[in-house]
Amino acid sequence: MNRWKDWYEQGKRDYTRALIDIQYGYYEWACFTLQQATEKVIKALGLAQHLTLWGHSLTEMLQLIAKSLEVPSEILDRARLLDLYYIPPRYPNGFASGKPADYFTEAQAREALHAADQVIRFCERHLPRPG
Repeated sequence: MNRWKDWYEQGKRDYTRALIDIQYGYYEWACFTLQQATEKVIKALGLAQHLTLWGHSLTEMLQLIAKSLEVPSEILDRARLLDLYYIPPRYPNGFASGKPADYFTEAQAREALHAADQVIRFCERHLPRPG
C-alpha cells in the first residue's frame, strides 16, 4: 500500500500548526514546523512517484525527485532556506548564548511560511488527484 496521502495530510496539518505558532509568537517553532510540514509533503511526492526518501534535507530530497521530474531552481532555493530551520529553532546550543526564541522573528517565520507555500504548491501540482 502506498501511503503518500497519509504523509501529505500530516504535512498539511503541520502547516496549519505553524500558522498557530506564528499567531501566538512562537516563531522558532513556526520555522521548524514549516520545515517539517514541507518535508512530509515532499516525502508524499516521493512516495507517489515510488521513491522512498530518507533524511531531513529538503534540498537533497528534491534533488532526488529532480531525476525524474523537473524541479525549478527557485523551489530548490526555498528548500535550502527551510533546511536552515531543522535544528537551530529547537536547541540552545545552536547559539553562543540564549535560547532559540531569542533569535527567531516574525519576519523569519513569515519568510519560512512563504517558502513552505511555494514548495508545497509545487509538490501538490505533481501529486495524484484525489478520488
